[in-house]
This record gives sequence, C-alpha cells and structure tokens, in this order.
Amino acid sequence: MGMIGQLEHPIDGGSFIDFLKNRLNCSVIRHSELLETPIKNVAVLGGSGSFAIEAAKTAGADAFVTADLKYHDFFSAENKILLADVGHYESEQHIKNLLVAYLKKKITNFAVLLSKTNTNPVKYQ
Repeated sequence: MGMIGQLEHPIDGGSFIDFLKNRLNCSVIRHSELLETPIKNVAVLGGSGSFAIEAAKTAGADAFVTADLKYHDFFSAENKILLADVGHYESEQHIKNLLVAYLKKKITNFAVLLSKTNTNPVKYQ
C-alpha cells in the first residue's frame, strides 16, 4: 500500500521534520511526539494513510509520513513511531513529475504536458 526505505544516515526527529519540510516544500508539518530514538527506517503513503499506521509499525518503521491524520490517530504512535502528517496535496504533489516522465518514455509519439496549476484547496498563513 505504501513503501518503506532507509535514510543513508540516522537523524533525530526534529531534523527529520526539517528534512521533510525542505523536501516537500512545507511550511508546517503536524507530527506526534518526537522520540529519543533516531529515525532510520521511514514508511511513506501518499494521501490519507491513517489506516496503515499499524502496518508501518509492524514493518519496523521509525517514522511514518502520510496525510489526513485525525487527532486520535496520533495516539496510535504509542511512543514507538514518529507520525508525520505532511498534508494530502503535499504528499502527492511530486507524483505528477514521475507520471509525466513515465508517459514520455512509454509513449514517445504523444505530447505530454505538465500543468503548472496548483490545485491545493488548503492554504496556510
């Protein structure tokens, strides 16, 4: 349903949140309690991923990056995993680039155009 991977070097929770902000171009990220243990194994699931919190924990993830977590979902971390809610749009925004590259490679005689329109209905101040 998602993916799990490893960071090249373990980092603390605060640095991991800053890393996500930078990579996903987010000004804020909602997250569970920062843990004392370093982040190395990271599970990701774009869009609404609360249903996969237990799967991420079972897979041995130190952090789970997803979106649309509800208040009570954060209790599911149980001080065993860092839950990072990066926002629905923010979790899926880079997929369009992968799709365009794939389509251009597979269908070479077809023009593929990438829209520059930001369709995120959520605004931050």
